[in-house]
Amino acid sequence: MTESTTPESAAPESATPEQPAVDTAKPRSKQFRRAYTTVRLTPDQATRQGQVATSAFHHFGGRDAAMAFLNAHDETLGGRPLDLAIASPDGLAAVEAAMQARVAA
Repeated sequence: MTESTTPESAAPESATPEQPAVDTAKPRSKQFRRAYTTVRLTPDQATRQGQVATSAFHHFGGRDAAMAFLNAHDETLGGRPLDLAIASPDGLAAVEAAMQARVAA
Protein backbone atom coordinates (compact mmCIF):
# COMPACT_ATOMS: atom_id res chain seq x y z
CA MET A 1 0.00 0.00 0.00
CA THR A 2 1.14 3.53 -0.67
CA GLU A 3 0.71 6.51 1.57
CA SER A 4 -0.70 9.64 0.06
CA THR A 5 0.88 12.95 0.95
CA THR A 6 -1.57 15.38 2.50
CA PRO A 7 -0.97 18.98 3.52
CA GLU A 8 -1.01 17.95 7.16
CA SER A 9 1.79 15.46 6.69
CA ALA A 10 3.81 17.96 4.63
CA ALA A 11 3.97 20.47 7.52
CA PRO A 12 7.29 20.88 9.36
CA GLU A 13 7.81 18.66 12.35
CA SER A 14 7.89 21.64 14.75
CA ALA A 15 4.44 22.76 13.61
CA THR A 16 1.31 21.06 14.73
CA PRO A 17 -2.24 21.86 13.72
CA GLU A 18 -2.76 23.47 17.15
CA GLN A 19 0.49 25.50 17.24
CA PRO A 20 2.13 27.24 14.28
CA ALA A 21 5.87 27.01 13.73
CA VAL A 22 7.90 29.58 15.69
CA ASP A 23 9.35 32.29 13.47
CA THR A 24 12.96 32.85 14.51
CA ALA A 25 13.59 35.68 12.04
CA LYS A 26 14.80 39.02 13.38
CA PRO A 27 11.89 41.43 13.96
CA ARG A 28 11.74 44.24 11.46
CA SER A 29 12.47 47.74 12.67
CA LYS A 30 9.90 50.45 12.14
CA GLN A 31 10.61 52.10 8.82
CA PHE A 32 8.80 55.33 9.56
CA ARG A 33 9.84 55.87 13.16
CA ARG A 34 10.19 59.52 14.11
CA ALA A 35 13.52 60.63 15.41
CA TYR A 36 12.96 63.37 17.99
CA THR A 37 16.22 65.26 18.01
CA THR A 38 14.98 68.42 19.68
CA VAL A 39 13.65 69.12 23.13
CA ARG A 40 9.88 68.94 23.18
CA LEU A 41 7.81 71.60 24.92
CA THR A 42 5.64 70.84 27.93
CA PRO A 43 1.92 71.59 27.53
CA ASP A 44 2.32 74.80 29.58
CA GLN A 45 5.24 75.95 27.44
CA ALA A 46 3.33 75.19 24.24
CA THR A 47 0.36 77.20 25.52
CA ARG A 48 2.57 80.19 26.32
CA GLN A 49 4.21 79.92 22.89
CA GLY A 50 0.81 80.05 21.22
CA GLN A 51 -0.31 82.97 23.38
CA VAL A 52 2.76 85.09 22.68
CA ALA A 53 2.67 84.34 18.94
CA THR A 54 -1.02 85.22 18.66
CA SER A 55 -0.53 88.36 20.71
CA ALA A 56 2.44 89.43 18.57
CA PHE A 57 0.45 88.94 15.35
CA HIS A 58 -2.29 91.20 16.73
CA HIS A 59 0.05 93.85 18.15
CA PHE A 60 2.29 94.18 15.09
CA GLY A 61 -0.40 93.66 12.47
CA GLY A 62 1.35 90.99 10.47
CA ARG A 63 3.37 87.83 10.41
CA ASP A 64 6.73 89.27 9.36
CA ALA A 65 6.85 92.01 12.00
CA ALA A 66 5.68 89.60 14.71
CA MET A 67 8.26 86.95 13.81
CA ALA A 68 11.02 89.55 13.62
CA PHE A 69 10.17 90.77 17.13
CA LEU A 70 9.82 87.30 18.66
CA ASN A 71 13.01 85.86 17.16
CA ALA A 72 15.40 88.82 17.52
CA HIS A 73 17.44 89.46 20.66
CA ASP A 74 15.88 92.28 22.68
CA GLU A 75 18.26 94.25 24.92
CA THR A 76 15.53 95.50 27.25
CA LEU A 77 14.29 91.95 27.86
CA GLY A 78 17.76 90.42 27.91
CA GLY A 79 17.06 87.67 25.39
CA ARG A 80 14.82 86.45 22.61
CA PRO A 81 11.21 87.32 23.46
CA LEU A 82 9.97 83.92 22.29
CA ASP A 83 12.41 82.07 24.58
CA LEU A 84 11.52 84.26 27.54
CA ALA A 85 7.77 83.84 27.02
CA ILE A 86 8.08 80.05 26.76
CA ALA A 87 10.28 79.80 29.86
CA SER A 88 7.84 81.14 32.48
CA PRO A 89 4.60 83.01 33.04
CA ASP A 90 6.66 85.99 34.27
CA GLY A 91 8.59 85.95 31.00
CA LEU A 92 5.33 85.93 29.06
CA ALA A 93 4.13 88.96 31.04
CA ALA A 94 7.40 90.80 30.39
CA VAL A 95 7.18 90.12 26.64
CA GLU A 96 3.54 91.28 26.59
CA ALA A 97 4.57 94.52 28.32
CA ALA A 98 7.44 95.02 25.84
CA MET A 99 5.05 94.56 22.91
CA GLN A 100 2.65 97.14 24.40
CA ALA A 101 5.52 99.60 24.87
CA ARG A 102 6.84 99.06 21.36
CA VAL A 103 3.43 99.53 19.73
CA ALA A 104 2.72 102.65 21.81
CA ALA A 105 6.05 104.24 20.85
